[in-house]
Amino acid sequence: MHGQEGGSVGDIDDQFAHRAMDNFGAFILGRNMFGPVRGPWPDDSWKGWWGNNPPYHAPTFVLTQYAREPLVMEGGTTFYFVTGGINEALALARKAAGDRDVKIGGGVSTVRQYLQAGLIDSLHLAFAPVLLGQGEPLFQGLDLHALGFSVTDRKASEHATHITLEKV
Repeated sequence: MHGQEGGSVGDIDDQFAHRAMDNFGAFILGRNMFGPVRGPWPDDSWKGWWGNNPPYHAPTFVLTQYAREPLVMEGGTTFYFVTGGINEALALARKAAGDRDVKIGGGVSTVRQYLQAGLIDSLHLAFAPVLLGQGEPLFQGLDLHALGFSVTDRKASEHATHITLEKV
């Protein structure tokens, strides 16, 4: 994992990990990326998968149908819970990011919504040879070429194949 022991330094995977974290000013996550709690929040005890210091270190906007007070964490991450949909979350994230990038951190449903709305400029996909089960199809019913995307970079390492798609 980027920034943790046991990773690689200077190789293709490390370069893509650094690029993924460069120039971001805010993140957007779907509720499932934040945690397993479904429906109304029973309380404020769930603080995410990452412990007290999440990897974002920036304002992070979580799409949800259920309001919750902002959650301030270590390292500069504050989770804001947005109930007004993808456009509201993007407007808030853009304002927080200033002249820096907004990263859509997932999950699949969130990325699909932003792709369908034409609100993503660039995608980085890392394919690793791991079988995780059926999962959620990212591109089902989407025509990335028709949405204006082309492959602009592709590199493989022993651990993953990295593909960058950008609107041209």
